[in-house]
Amino acid sequence: MIYPVYVHPGDETHAHGVTIPDFPGCFSAADNWNDIPAKVQEAIELYCEGEDLELPEPTPLDRLMQDPDYRDGVWLLVDIDTSRLDTRPTRVNVSLPRGLVAQMDRYARAHGMTRSGLIATAVREALHKDC
Repeated sequence: MIYPVYVHPGDETHAHGVTIPDFPGCFSAADNWNDIPAKVQEAIELYCEGEDLELPEPTPLDRLMQDPDYRDGVWLLVDIDTSRLDTRPTRVNVSLPRGLVAQMDRYARAHGMTRSGLIATAVREALHKDC
């Protein structure tokens, strides 16, 4: 899906700042113009990660261009791979040793997490170690 992104151009000492209006509070930065699409994809993936939310429809560019908050910058249209943004929870059935589940639950409670949240965090960390 094509989303408009607003770029605050950088210079030799500052990165290009990127705002993604359809995802409030979602932003990124890139040193090179060519890196912006990948940085935007990554920012939106992180924004949506673990959230049960509906993906917004892209706001028409002509409407955004009228917004006074977006002056002195450049608009880009970025094709976001929304298949990587599936935010709906999926139930899985796993078998774990009873003692491990008890440890998991104690840890999750102590850190203000749910069992599912702890498992998701551990899996993400394991997957990112190889990157």
